[in-house]
Amino acid sequence: MNDLPVYSRSQLALRNGQDKPQIWVAFKGMIYDVTESRLWRNGKHYEHWAGQDLTEELADAPHTEGVFEKFVAIGKLG
Repeated sequence: MNDLPVYSRSQLALRNGQDKPQIWVAFKGMIYDVTESRLWRNGKHYEHWAGQDLTEELADAPHTEGVFEKFVAIGKLG
């Protein structure tokens, strides 16, 4: 995990499924690619938007952080 690239918040924000085709989200400093998830179509997952850090928003979710184990960490949030 130490060899993962570091991305800025601006770079993350572009991967929102609208500006670029990739759909990424960050959680606890790691960036995950959720592009293939049917739950993140068009960069939106219920009231959450891709391209941002969702760490603080997880408290409102009906699931735990274990959900991120389904996705590949592709970078770190710098």
